[in-house]
Amino acid sequence: MQKIYRVFVALFLILGLSAMPSAGQFIPNAPFKPQYTPAPDFTLKDLKGKTFRMSAQRGKPVLIFFGTTWCPGCREEIPKYKKVYETYAPKGLEVVYINIMEPARKVARFAQANALPYRTLLDEDGSVAALYNAVGVPMMILVDKDGYVIKVGFSSTQMPLDKVTPVQ
Repeated sequence: MQKIYRVFVALFLILGLSAMPSAGQFIPNAPFKPQYTPAPDFTLKDLKGKTFRMSAQRGKPVLIFFGTTWCPGCREEIPKYKKVYETYAPKGLEVVYINIMEPARKVARFAQANALPYRTLLDEDGSVAALYNAVGVPMMILVDKDGYVIKVGFSSTQMPLDKVTPVQ
């Protein structure tokens, strides 16, 4: 029993003393600087056949919607997406909808039927969705003007759009 007690005390001292130097590193009320990851670069064609390259968007924030035509949540968000586009595109926000793995004709009919005002990109093989770890739809990615992903969410209400667009 005494041997177990000695081992316990020894472990406590070793672990306790090794943690001591780091105890002084905590600074109360220190400013928090979040670490953001760079947005993966990609190139996709839109419904008009024009190329969109993510890295070419540097200097302006980008809001990416991942979705499909058959997704009820995606269709439900369309009025919100349109409002975001109307409010923030004039302030410099690039808004793009990336359709995942559906035929261009079907996506074009969907975009026309819903009068989508923002650019619609075709991720025909799902590679861009995989690059951004899109595990469900709708999914939104907010990229700042420096090309860093600052927010991932599933609703436009979760996006801090005022923080990335200048006030006019």
